[in-house]
Amino acid sequence: MKLVTMLFGASALALMPAGLAAQQEETPSSQGQQPDTAAPQSAAASGTVTGGPERRFTGEDLFDLAIASDPQISPDGSRIAYVRRSNDVMTDSTHSAIWLVDTATGEETPIAGQDGSAFSPRWSPSGDRLAYVSTAGGSAQMWVRWMDEGESVRLTGLPTSPSSMAWSPDGRSIAYTMLVKDDGPQLGSAPANRPEGAQWAQPLEIYDLLTYRADGAGYLQPGFEKIFVIPATGGAPRQLTFGQYHEGGPLSWSRDGSTIYFGANRSRDWQSDPLESDIYALDVASGGIAQLTDRNGPDHSPRVSPDGGRIAFLGFDDALRAYENDDLYVMDTDGSNRRILTEGWDFSPTEIEWDADGRAIYAQYDDSGETRVARIALDGSIRDVAEGLSGGGFDRPYTGGSFSVAKNDAIASTGGPPTRPAEVRLTRGGDARVLTDLNRSLREVKTMGEVRKITTASSLDGMQIEGWLTLPPGYVEGTRVPLILEIHGGPFAAYGPHFATDNQLYAAAGYAVLSANPRGSTSYGEAFANEIDKAYPGNDYFDLISIVDEAIAQGIADPDALFVTGGSGGGVLTSWIVGKTDRFKAAATQKPVINWTTQVLTADGAAFFGTYWLGAQPWENPQLYWDLSPLSLVGNVETPTLVVVGSEDYRTPVSESEQYYTALRLRGVPTALVKVPGASHGSIAGRPSHSAAKASAILAWFERYKDGWDRGE
Repeated sequence: MKLVTMLFGASALALMPAGLAAQQEETPSSQGQQPDTAAPQSAAASGTVTGGPERRFTGEDLFDLAIASDPQISPDGSRIAYVRRSNDVMTDSTHSAIWLVDTATGEETPIAGQDGSAFSPRWSPSGDRLAYVSTAGGSAQMWVRWMDEGESVRLTGLPTSPSSMAWSPDGRSIAYTMLVKDDGPQLGSAPANRPEGAQWAQPLEIYDLLTYRADGAGYLQPGFEKIFVIPATGGAPRQLTFGQYHEGGPLSWSRDGSTIYFGANRSRDWQSDPLESDIYALDVASGGIAQLTDRNGPDHSPRVSPDGGRIAFLGFDDALRAYENDDLYVMDTDGSNRRILTEGWDFSPTEIEWDADGRAIYAQYDDSGETRVARIALDGSIRDVAEGLSGGGFDRPYTGGSFSVAKNDAIASTGGPPTRPAEVRLTRGGDARVLTDLNRSLREVKTMGEVRKITTASSLDGMQIEGWLTLPPGYVEGTRVPLILEIHGGPFAAYGPHFATDNQLYAAAGYAVLSANPRGSTSYGEAFANEIDKAYPGNDYFDLISIVDEAIAQGIADPDALFVTGGSGGGVLTSWIVGKTDRFKAAATQKPVINWTTQVLTADGAAFFGTYWLGAQPWENPQLYWDLSPLSLVGNVETPTLVVVGSEDYRTPVSESEQYYTALRLRGVPTALVKVPGASHGSIAGRPSHSAAKASAILAWFERYKDGWDRGE
């Protein structure tokens, strides 16, 4: 289940309960205020006087990148509203704007983002209006654009950002979720008689939640995510839910507009049971709430069928394993007649949408590192209707992307080749075409590294392991080049043939980059992922070494010039590898877990890690915690190892990296500690200059130790 198991990888929200994640969801992070329609300043815009164009991909090129996300096709399939995320050299940030593309002509029109950032476009049922969130004027608010008139109106003046917007079937109302703040816990008070003009310290900060801080959000504001409804023409919003638990999205209306369905954990122990949630029905008129599911495990993402008679939703039975696939279910709107549609499929569907005829549900899923859209019929038959989706991010080649479906079954999605960021695509009847060309300069001027698949059998047990090699631009077959093993986070995530700035920067410097999916990776079935259940890191080491050996056997990798890096879960495995072997000339461990005892008790998901990943708390099985901690192997390390972490990382807290750095220093192993200022776990490459500088620092470290080092020096 992607929502809760991709803990160390591309998603910074994975660990949080739904309501805590919603405090960050759909809210721009470190985004600039340059209007996308005015062409944000790029590094290339300043020009050069002498010399020809630089054909290699460089750190400066990161400022010229743009990527398509969240494509929302209109009900009649004639237009796609999508979010264009572009980097801006003047603000060193990513700016989000909403653009409209005509599916017949490919003509593009800017919709929102001229002032501030704009995101989360959502069509009205008739397609005559578009709701979205914009930071124009300062804070994130809900706006609606009348498409024929071309006028946009701000609907809200909310204290916190709205999210999970959902139009009512008649187009008269919009439901959304929002954090409602409260005062938080109180314990005593400071002296009351402060003299006039006295400068006293800030008041005490008091926390009483199990998860009191979250990566990317920092220390959490007291309050709970609640459901609201507002007239689509403006007016006062009305709060529909109350109580001390979070009610998050997505939201889905009944056909008659009388009920809103949502998923939430409304039990008293919601803090200590991080995966639990059920489907609820909310009566819009009275505020009454009825619980429709009650099993042990997460039920979420309800979607009402076109005829209003059924609800599709996702979920699984919680077996306390480290990873579970979601399954797709349908039930009547009163919760009866529940049945599974994906039993035995062994993939994890996400982002579900009903077919217009109500006979099937569309779902996105990952298969062997590639992202597809499937049509899952009510009779249980499954067929692919779109493939080649991408858009997991800029820096690393994670699976990802998004899609939406029109009433005529046309599919809008993000995707493209591994040599450029995701574009908007349209798929009809199995035929796909690209509608945008957001990175034309990159495509026309830069020579990017070829990406090819590589497969091998693990030396441990013969299990098939896949990966992707990014080759230096202009690579000559039969030539051996230095190899960087780049390991993904998660660990329940997957790499695939997707664009990645880190890989292309490394390749431009003359390295081949190996992005592998060892056991524990998703998209290969539950059994493959759970090979590391309660045993991570461990046997995944053999898979990674085996695929490196395959790159050597193919005549590509120089066996005397091997390097290793990875972030989060990849940082864990990087630190584990250098404790197991000295084959690598140098390493760079990024935002790792070094000591499971300290990580479990200081990270932003205390209820999850011990229970689901290790099967015990630190005081219950301290030996297991130590045996799986890379710190236990630091006495073996001879490899020069750089340590990199964001200064505001609350997923693998900074203290993890500092422990490892100090241990390496005490042992006399070459090391340095790199902190990315202001960066969380999920945003360590969030600012273009930081992303470029981080990759440059890693390359410089590798170059320094290409010829090895002498402990006697």
